[in-house]
Amino acid sequence: MTWQHRIYAFGACFVIGAFFSIFGSIELWLGQWAAFAFLYTLGTVTALAGTLFLRGPKTQINKMFEKERIFATIALIASIIITILVVIIVPVGKGPLAMLCCITQFLAFCWYTLTYIPGGITVVKSCFGAVAGRCPC
Repeated sequence: MTWQHRIYAFGACFVIGAFFSIFGSIELWLGQWAAFAFLYTLGTVTALAGTLFLRGPKTQINKMFEKERIFATIALIASIIITILVVIIVPVGKGPLAMLCCITQFLAFCWYTLTYIPGGITVVKSCFGAVAGRCPC
């Protein structure tokens, strides 16, 4: 693929992922928490798949499991799998648990994304440390 085609494919995955998340948000407003969790997860997976076009699948997967981001990658993949399992397996009362899984998935995706920004994790840690240092607790 040419670089231009890769950018288009990445953009398409990003837009499709955003649509899944938006449709999921509509389900959330309708009280369908499990449907929200499923669509949100589908959006996350689609957006993540878009990154495969930027570097190529093999290179991207190798990057995902490099030393500085292996824990973030594992946390993201685990949160995706757990969210899907909760939506499929838990028979009753899965709404709050599915929402908790989506929040965890969001935080894992943020952490994963920060590992690609030079100094991203360090800056966030120092910000949280500064805030925690001012806490009168």
